[in-house]
Amino acid sequence: MAVSTDSLGVLNPILDTEWMEAPRRSPVWVELLAIGWLLWLYDEVNNFSAIRQPAALAHARSILRLENLLHLNPELSLNAWAALHRGLALPMSDFYDIAHFVITFAVVGLLWWRFPEQYRPMRNSLVLINVVGFAVFWAYPLAPPRMLPAAGFVDLVAVTHAFGSWRTSAVASQANELAAMPSLHLAWACWTSLAVWRILPGRRWRPLLFLYPLMVAIVVMATANHFLLDVVGGVATMIASVLIAQWLSAARAKWWPTWTGPPYLLPLRSRTWIRDRYHARCGGRVRRRLTPSP
Repeated sequence: MAVSTDSLGVLNPILDTEWMEAPRRSPVWVELLAIGWLLWLYDEVNNFSAIRQPAALAHARSILRLENLLHLNPELSLNAWAALHRGLALPMSDFYDIAHFVITFAVVGLLWWRFPEQYRPMRNSLVLINVVGFAVFWAYPLAPPRMLPAAGFVDLVAVTHAFGSWRTSAVASQANELAAMPSLHLAWACWTSLAVWRILPGRRWRPLLFLYPLMVAIVVMATANHFLLDVVGGVATMIASVLIAQWLSAARAKWWPTWTGPPYLLPLRSRTWIRDRYHARCGGRVRRRLTPSP
């Protein structure tokens, strides 16, 4: 511990309290609670999938007609091309099933562990992305292109027997097949690229990060899991969620500037109280020990 001398010649300690001011990680129980709530919300929406399939298929045919009218339907060409190149179809299908979770959760873990000051606003925007997505799933169920074989689409994940095949995977069988709009694959991919962009300032190669969402967009359309409008909806969902999260963060900072996050353990004691007690106790002991005797 460093010391300094005041005008009366008394040695005063210079207390290191920087560790108290540094951003701290969000408590694990808060993150588990958020994950559990999102899983419950997703399951509640998924419970109605069976009775909403006719509406979802009708919506899918409407989306396809609209894209054909606008001449914006690259998913059929991409799907036909991928179906003819089986050597690429399986890696693309596995990428669709695995990268969506692995890459996103890896970035979430990195933010939580190394960049807590960036983690909270980015975590909030990711939660909003899912909440908005679930709301749209409920209000506008939409079947993916692969459920329209009469239109010429091929279910690549199924025919290649990929990791998440709807016919063979127990995990995939619990997912909501009628949740094409918006594409959460695209929303999560854009969120991931933005998160890494923010924690790596000044890197000239940072624009390359957004090749990842572009790759995801090609894969989700080539595997016939999303329409182009789903992709656009996913990007729009991500942008809106990030902007809302930033507005909420600014409002919280304005109206509740002393908020430092939820507690780790009970009973609750503020960091300010801990810092004051640290100064009072350690400062007093050091002053008594270092003050010269009269």
